[in-house]
Amino acid sequence: HRPWGWFETVSEVPGNKIKRIGVLPGQQISMQKHHRRAEHWVVVAGVAHVTLDDREFELLAGGHCDIAVEQVHRLANHTNQLVEIVEVQFGDYLGEDDIVRLQDDYGRR
Repeated sequence: HRPWGWFETVSEVPGNKIKRIGVLPGQQISMQKHHRRAEHWVVVAGVAHVTLDDREFELLAGGHCDIAVEQVHRLANHTNQLVEIVEVQFGDYLGEDDIVRLQDDYGRR
């Protein structure tokens, strides 16, 4: 569990990790990037507000987006219902310490 919601790892093999991520109403993950992994997000519930570099857009259930290595991104929930996504990570290193937080509402680095 995190201040913004939760995540669970569904599957992990070398070069690939799959997570379920839930973002609580009114919360958001940190503005971040990764040096060694790319991600693919698929919204399974709610309305996700996505930031990719200087673009912002909303994705409904079934919507998806790709996040390249080093691309600045954020997932936010501007609604009063849970947002849930499936995140597929690809790369040679998939550790949580590959998160470079550029802005965080909860004071994490």
